[in-house]
Amino acid sequence: MKDTLFVALQYIIPQHALSRAAGWLANTEIKWIKDPFTRWFVSRFDIDMSLAAEEDPCAYASFNDFFTRALKPGARPICSDKGAIVCPADGAISQLGDIKEGRIFQAKGQDYSLQELVGGDAEIAKLFIGGKFATVYLSPKDYHRVHMPLGGKLKSMIHVPGDLFSVNTVTAENVPRLFSRNERVVCVFDTEIGPMAVVLVGAMIVASIETVWAGQIAPVLRTVKTTHYDQQQSIELTTGAEMGRFKLGSTAVVLFGEQAMGWSGDYEAGSPTTMGERMGSTTE
Repeated sequence: MKDTLFVALQYIIPQHALSRAAGWLANTEIKWIKDPFTRWFVSRFDIDMSLAAEEDPCAYASFNDFFTRALKPGARPICSDKGAIVCPADGAISQLGDIKEGRIFQAKGQDYSLQELVGGDAEIAKLFIGGKFATVYLSPKDYHRVHMPLGGKLKSMIHVPGDLFSVNTVTAENVPRLFSRNERVVCVFDTEIGPMAVVLVGAMIVASIETVWAGQIAPVLRTVKTTHYDQQQSIELTTGAEMGRFKLGSTAVVLFGEQAMGWSGDYEAGSPTTMGERMGSTTE
Protein backbone atom coordinates (compact mmCIF):
# COMPACT_ATOMS: atom_id res chain seq x y z
CA MET A 1 0.00 0.00 0.00
CA LYS A 2 2.83 2.40 0.90
CA ASP A 3 4.65 1.71 -2.38
CA THR A 4 1.43 2.10 -4.39
CA LEU A 5 0.78 5.51 -2.82
CA PHE A 6 4.39 6.59 -3.43
CA VAL A 7 4.13 5.77 -7.13
CA ALA A 8 0.63 7.25 -7.52
CA LEU A 9 1.70 10.57 -6.00
CA GLN A 10 4.46 10.93 -8.60
CA TYR A 11 1.90 10.96 -11.39
CA ILE A 12 0.00 13.90 -9.89
CA ILE A 13 2.60 16.16 -8.28
CA PRO A 14 4.23 18.89 -10.43
CA GLN A 15 7.50 17.00 -11.04
CA HIS A 16 9.35 19.75 -12.85
CA ALA A 17 8.24 22.62 -10.62
CA LEU A 18 9.16 20.68 -7.48
CA SER A 19 12.53 19.68 -8.92
CA ARG A 20 13.39 23.21 -10.05
CA ALA A 21 12.44 24.61 -6.61
CA ALA A 22 14.69 22.01 -4.98
CA GLY A 23 17.40 23.00 -7.45
CA TRP A 24 17.18 26.63 -6.40
CA LEU A 25 17.52 25.70 -2.74
CA ALA A 26 20.42 23.36 -3.48
CA ASN A 27 22.21 26.14 -5.34
CA THR A 28 21.76 28.87 -2.71
CA GLU A 29 24.89 30.23 -1.03
CA ILE A 30 22.98 31.52 2.03
CA LYS A 31 24.89 29.93 4.89
CA TRP A 32 22.01 29.64 7.35
CA ILE A 33 20.13 27.60 4.75
CA LYS A 34 22.88 25.47 3.20
CA ASP A 35 25.07 24.67 6.23
CA PRO A 36 22.47 23.07 8.54
CA PHE A 37 20.98 21.09 5.67
CA THR A 38 24.40 19.91 4.45
CA ARG A 39 25.40 18.79 7.96
CA TRP A 40 22.07 16.95 8.32
CA PHE A 41 22.58 15.30 4.92
CA VAL A 42 26.07 14.05 5.84
CA SER A 43 24.74 12.59 9.10
CA ARG A 44 21.54 11.15 7.59
CA PHE A 45 23.33 9.27 4.80
CA ASP A 46 26.54 8.51 6.73
CA ILE A 47 28.79 10.11 4.13
CA ASP A 48 32.53 9.55 4.55
CA MET A 49 33.95 13.04 4.07
CA SER A 50 37.51 11.78 4.57
CA LEU A 51 37.43 10.75 0.89
CA ALA A 52 36.52 14.23 -0.32
CA ALA A 53 39.10 16.68 -1.61
CA GLU A 54 37.51 19.20 0.78
CA GLU A 55 36.55 17.38 3.98
CA ASP A 56 34.55 20.20 5.60
CA PRO A 57 30.99 19.93 4.22
CA CYS A 58 30.24 23.55 5.09
CA ALA A 59 33.23 24.85 3.15
CA TYR A 60 31.41 24.35 -0.16
CA ALA A 61 29.75 27.41 -1.69
CA SER A 62 26.40 25.61 -2.04
CA PHE A 63 24.79 22.25 -1.36
CA ASN A 64 25.14 21.45 -5.06
CA ASP A 65 28.89 22.05 -4.85
CA PHE A 66 29.04 19.70 -1.87
CA PHE A 67 26.87 17.12 -3.61
CA THR A 68 29.09 17.04 -6.72
CA ARG A 69 32.29 17.18 -4.62
CA ALA A 70 35.57 15.93 -6.01
CA LEU A 71 37.39 13.06 -4.30
CA LYS A 72 41.00 13.02 -3.18
CA PRO A 73 43.55 11.83 -5.77
CA GLY A 74 43.73 8.05 -5.63
CA ALA A 75 40.43 7.62 -3.79
CA ARG A 76 39.03 5.80 -6.84
CA PRO A 77 41.87 4.01 -8.67
CA ILE A 78 41.03 3.16 -12.28
CA CYS A 79 41.55 -0.48 -13.25
CA SER A 80 44.33 -0.61 -15.85
CA ASP A 81 44.04 -4.30 -16.81
CA LYS A 82 44.17 -4.92 -20.54
CA GLY A 83 40.67 -4.90 -22.02
CA ALA A 84 39.06 -3.67 -18.80
CA ILE A 85 35.73 -1.82 -18.86
CA VAL A 86 35.22 0.04 -15.59
CA CYS A 87 32.29 1.09 -13.45
CA PRO A 88 31.15 4.59 -14.46
CA ALA A 89 29.97 5.59 -10.98
CA ASP A 90 29.64 4.72 -7.33
CA GLY A 91 26.23 3.17 -6.67
CA ALA A 92 24.57 -0.16 -7.32
CA ILE A 93 23.60 -2.26 -10.31
CA SER A 94 19.93 -1.83 -11.07
CA GLN A 95 20.08 -4.33 -13.93
CA LEU A 96 22.55 -5.53 -16.55
CA GLY A 97 22.51 -8.00 -19.39
CA ASP A 98 21.63 -8.37 -23.07
CA ILE A 99 19.63 -5.99 -25.25
CA LYS A 100 17.03 -8.39 -26.67
CA GLU A 101 15.01 -7.55 -29.79
CA GLY A 102 15.58 -3.85 -29.20
CA ARG A 103 14.29 -4.00 -25.59
CA ILE A 104 16.13 -3.34 -22.32
CA PHE A 105 15.13 -5.02 -19.07
CA GLN A 106 14.08 -2.54 -16.37
CA ALA A 107 12.76 -4.62 -13.46
CA LYS A 108 10.39 -7.52 -12.88
CA GLY A 109 7.63 -7.27 -15.45
CA GLN A 110 9.05 -4.10 -17.00
CA ASP A 111 11.22 -3.36 -20.02
CA TYR A 112 11.54 -0.47 -22.47
CA SER A 113 12.53 0.41 -26.01
CA LEU A 114 16.19 0.97 -26.86
CA GLN A 115 15.16 3.37 -29.64
CA GLU A 116 13.01 5.42 -27.28
CA LEU A 117 15.87 5.57 -24.76
CA VAL A 118 18.20 7.17 -27.31
CA GLY A 119 15.66 9.82 -28.26
CA GLY A 120 13.88 7.97 -31.06
CA ASP A 121 16.91 7.88 -33.39
CA ALA A 122 16.69 4.57 -35.28
CA GLU A 123 20.25 4.82 -36.64
CA ILE A 124 21.76 5.20 -33.17
CA ALA A 125 19.54 2.40 -31.81
CA LYS A 126 20.86 0.06 -34.55
CA LEU A 127 24.36 0.43 -33.15
CA PHE A 128 23.32 -1.39 -29.98
CA ILE A 129 20.82 -4.00 -31.20
CA GLY A 130 21.88 -7.36 -29.74
CA GLY A 131 24.44 -5.67 -27.51
CA LYS A 132 24.87 -5.26 -23.77
CA PHE A 133 23.52 -2.80 -21.20
CA ALA A 134 24.14 -1.94 -17.57
CA THR A 135 22.04 0.37 -15.41
CA VAL A 136 23.80 1.95 -12.42
CA TYR A 137 21.74 3.69 -9.73
CA LEU A 138 23.39 6.47 -7.72
CA SER A 139 21.84 6.87 -4.26
CA PRO A 140 21.98 10.15 -2.29
CA LYS A 141 25.06 9.02 -0.33
CA ASP A 142 27.13 8.27 -3.42
CA TYR A 143 29.82 10.22 -5.26
CA HIS A 144 27.85 11.89 -8.06
CA ARG A 145 30.29 12.27 -10.91
CA VAL A 146 30.02 9.87 -13.85
CA HIS A 147 33.17 8.59 -15.56
CA MET A 148 34.03 6.83 -18.82
CA PRO A 149 33.65 3.03 -18.74
CA LEU A 150 36.05 2.89 -21.69
CA GLY A 151 38.05 5.55 -23.52
CA GLY A 152 36.39 7.00 -26.60
CA LYS A 153 35.74 9.87 -28.98
CA LEU A 154 32.45 11.74 -28.63
CA LYS A 155 30.26 11.53 -31.74
CA SER A 156 26.91 12.94 -30.64
CA MET A 157 24.92 14.14 -27.65
CA ILE A 158 21.13 14.07 -27.50
CA HIS A 159 19.13 15.92 -24.86
CA VAL A 160 15.67 14.38 -24.45
CA PRO A 161 13.16 16.29 -22.26
CA GLY A 162 10.78 14.09 -20.30
CA ASP A 163 9.25 13.19 -16.95
CA LEU A 164 11.07 13.26 -13.63
CA PHE A 165 9.94 10.16 -11.78
CA SER A 166 12.10 8.87 -8.97
CA VAL A 167 14.44 6.11 -10.20
CA ASN A 168 14.62 3.86 -7.14
CA THR A 169 13.65 0.18 -7.03
CA VAL A 170 9.98 0.85 -6.27
CA THR A 171 9.45 3.08 -9.30
CA ALA A 172 11.57 0.83 -11.55
CA GLU A 173 9.20 -2.02 -10.73
CA ASN A 174 6.00 0.00 -11.11
CA VAL A 175 6.46 2.83 -13.63
CA PRO A 176 6.42 1.56 -17.24
CA ARG A 177 9.33 2.72 -19.46
CA LEU A 178 10.85 4.64 -16.56
CA PHE A 179 14.32 5.24 -18.01
CA SER A 180 13.07 6.01 -21.52
CA ARG A 181 10.42 8.49 -20.35
CA ASN A 182 12.48 10.52 -17.84
CA GLU A 183 14.55 13.51 -19.00
CA ARG A 184 17.97 12.31 -20.14
CA VAL A 185 21.19 13.10 -21.98
CA VAL A 186 22.47 10.43 -24.40
CA CYS A 187 26.22 10.57 -25.12
CA VAL A 188 27.47 8.36 -27.97
CA PHE A 189 31.17 7.54 -28.32
CA ASP A 190 33.40 5.64 -30.75
CA THR A 191 35.73 3.28 -28.87
CA GLU A 192 38.31 0.64 -29.74
CA ILE A 193 35.54 -1.98 -29.63
CA GLY A 194 32.90 0.01 -31.49
CA PRO A 195 30.06 2.26 -30.31
CA MET A 196 29.37 2.98 -26.64
CA ALA A 197 26.65 5.15 -25.13
CA VAL A 198 26.41 6.60 -21.65
CA VAL A 199 22.88 7.80 -20.89
CA LEU A 200 22.50 10.20 -17.96
CA VAL A 201 18.92 9.83 -16.71
CA GLY A 202 17.34 12.58 -14.62
CA ALA A 203 14.94 11.99 -11.74
CA MET A 204 12.71 13.64 -9.17
CA ILE A 205 14.48 16.54 -7.41
CA VAL A 206 17.45 16.37 -9.83
CA ALA A 207 18.42 20.00 -10.36
CA SER A 208 20.56 19.47 -13.46
CA ILE A 209 22.58 17.14 -15.66
CA GLU A 210 25.99 18.34 -16.83
CA THR A 211 28.75 17.10 -19.13
CA VAL A 212 32.40 18.15 -18.95
CA TRP A 213 32.40 19.42 -22.54
CA ALA A 214 29.09 21.33 -22.63
CA GLY A 215 28.33 22.28 -19.01
CA GLN A 216 24.71 22.18 -17.88
CA ILE A 217 22.44 20.44 -20.41
CA ALA A 218 19.25 19.94 -18.43
CA PRO A 219 16.87 21.39 -17.42
CA VAL A 220 15.90 22.99 -20.72
CA LEU A 221 12.27 23.10 -21.81
CA ARG A 222 12.44 22.27 -25.52
CA THR A 223 12.12 19.42 -27.99
CA VAL A 224 14.77 16.75 -28.52
CA LYS A 225 18.09 18.40 -29.43
CA THR A 226 20.97 16.52 -31.04
CA THR A 227 24.52 17.88 -31.17
CA HIS A 228 27.01 16.22 -33.52
CA TYR A 229 30.76 16.36 -32.89
CA ASP A 230 33.29 16.29 -35.73
CA GLN A 231 36.99 16.96 -36.23
CA GLN A 232 36.50 20.65 -35.41
CA GLN A 233 34.85 19.70 -32.12
CA SER A 234 37.03 16.70 -31.34
CA ILE A 235 36.46 15.50 -27.78
CA GLU A 236 38.28 12.39 -26.60
CA LEU A 237 38.16 11.01 -23.05
CA THR A 238 40.23 8.21 -21.55
CA THR A 239 38.97 5.26 -19.52
CA GLY A 240 37.96 6.54 -16.07
CA ALA A 241 37.91 10.23 -17.07
CA GLU A 242 35.01 12.28 -15.75
CA MET A 243 32.33 12.81 -18.40
CA GLY A 244 29.35 14.20 -16.48
CA ARG A 245 27.63 14.73 -13.17
CA PHE A 246 24.23 14.89 -11.51
CA LYS A 247 23.08 17.53 -9.07
CA LEU A 248 20.77 15.46 -6.81
CA GLY A 249 20.33 12.04 -8.41
CA SER A 250 20.21 9.64 -10.43
CA THR A 251 20.97 6.79 -12.94
CA ALA A 252 23.46 6.05 -15.74
CA VAL A 253 22.70 3.50 -18.46
CA VAL A 254 25.72 2.16 -20.40
CA LEU A 255 25.29 0.54 -23.84
CA PHE A 256 27.70 -1.48 -25.99
CA GLY A 257 27.29 -3.08 -29.40
CA GLU A 258 26.81 -6.74 -30.29
CA GLN A 259 29.67 -9.11 -29.35
CA ALA A 260 31.87 -6.20 -28.30
CA MET A 261 32.25 -7.03 -24.61
CA GLY A 262 30.99 -8.99 -21.62
CA TRP A 263 30.04 -8.04 -18.09
CA SER A 264 31.90 -9.52 -15.16
CA GLY A 265 30.19 -12.49 -13.55
CA ASP A 266 30.56 -10.78 -10.16
CA TYR A 267 27.81 -8.29 -11.01
CA GLU A 268 24.06 -8.77 -10.79
CA ALA A 269 21.05 -6.69 -9.80
CA GLY A 270 21.78 -5.13 -6.40
CA SER A 271 25.57 -5.45 -6.58
CA PRO A 272 27.37 -2.36 -5.23
CA THR A 273 29.63 -0.51 -7.64
CA THR A 274 32.70 1.63 -7.09
CA MET A 275 33.79 3.98 -9.84
CA GLY A 276 36.92 2.72 -11.60
CA GLU A 277 36.75 -0.95 -10.64
CA ARG A 278 36.61 -3.57 -13.38
CA MET A 279 33.02 -4.16 -14.47
CA GLY A 280 33.55 -6.05 -17.70
CA SER A 281 36.01 -6.67 -20.50
CA THR A 282 36.32 -6.52 -24.26
CA THR A 283 35.81 -9.81 -26.06
CA GLU A 284 39.41 -9.57 -27.28
